Amino acid sequence: MASRIIEFFGYNPEDRSYAAVAVRQNLQCPFIGRQCVKTLSDGLISGVCTLKPTKAGPVICCPIRLYSENYEILRDVARVSFGPVIPLVPGNALTEQTGECVAVFGKGWGKELRLPSRSKTGGKSGAYFVDWVLAHVSATGELINFVAVEVQSIDTTGNYRAERDTYLKEEAFSGKSSAGFNWENVNKRILPQLIYKGHVLRQEPLCQKGLFFVCPTPVYHKISERLGGGLRPYPLQPGSLTIMWYDVGEPVPTGKIRTLAMVGQFTTTIDQVALAFTAPSNLPLAQVYETAIRASLERK
Repeated sequence: MASRIIEFFGYNPEDRSYAAVAVRQNLQCPFIGRQCVKTLSDGLISGVCTLKPTKAGPVICCPIRLYSENYEILRDVARVSFGPVIPLVPGNALTEQTGECVAVFGKGWGKELRLPSRSKTGGKSGAYFVDWVLAHVSATGELINFVAVEVQSIDTTGNYRAERDTYLKEEAFSGKSSAGFNWENVNKRILPQLIYKGHVLRQEPLCQKGLFFVCPTPVYHKISERLGGGLRPYPLQPGSLTIMWYDVGEPVPTGKIRTLAMVGQFTTTIDQVALAFTAPSNLPLAQVYETAIRASLERK
């Protein structure tokens, strides 16, 4: 499936405003205020935030794009988990005068949690590390409860290198890119990680509202499709999984960045997800292998 770049270093790739040109020249990500961390296979900075397939809507392909508006997605999670008026504070900035707050632990917020290694050799293993932990802390500094947050976009396949290079030269692109999306990662990586980490978090007495997963809308649709679309809704609870999905907003004038809008939210349980993931549902028609083999033999 061919796709075109529609957000490049945060802006429309054909935006020639001072702000858009400046971030491209400096390879800067406007969402986190520092150099873009998305790279190509050869290590060069990519700069691609969002692709648009020919016959579908935009697909966010960089998780950092989801951190726009100063990490508003974390405030969305905090509002759902702890209430609407509790401020977010970096985990390393708490003082006796801070008062009731949500302490944020994660990259870019001053402090990441140091968790014990799962590896017997002592090496760092990412099997149960989460992107963010939001901890509800009382006015006296006591931990009340916490939630964990995973943020994922979708990896790309194919190639958009020529298109990217053209836009960096501030030229219009008239060719075609072969960029697509690795939807199989939903099965191979995303769902297994969510299930495993959800089970780990259910062992935590103070993780009373479970695991949150933030993703682009098309990723949510692929997850729902893979799980058969029959998950039952549950209230927030230990062992729950809450998916929150987002889209980029409508096109904006030159010099502006599209907004990021929450499209939907759904809470179920890790057990429901695990059962749906391993259940023999949503299978293809019987004898698909035999049919394919016979069709191949007939062509000879």
